[in-house]
Amino acid sequence: QMTLAESGGGLVQAGGSLRLSCAASGRTISDRGMGWYRQTPGTQREWVATTTKDNRPDYADSVKGRFTISRDNAKNMIYLQMNSLKPEDTAVYFCTSTTGYQYWGQGTQVTVSP
Repeated sequence: QMTLAESGGGLVQAGGSLRLSCAASGRTISDRGMGWYRQTPGTQREWVATTTKDNRPDYADSVKGRFTISRDNAKNMIYLQMNSLKPEDTAVYFCTSTTGYQYWGQGTQVTVSP
């Protein structure tokens, strides 16, 4: 019913910035909570940030003050602005609908070099 597609990942030096995008299709995001998770090989998928349908954000302690989640309902997209990146942020980043957690994208790789 819903398809999500992440983009914007890449290789960046520590201290740099990246902006991830997630394009949704099939269903509108306007009445859904949305979020970002990340995962490294052999680890459980980790919560990064969420935003409610009313655009109220929440963040994991590890990214507070550095990452910003936002949504553009007109474009049916969500974003993750990542500043002051650290090597520990290296992971595959996924977006999801937090209204049921039924839909996930393919992920986009973020690599932060020291």
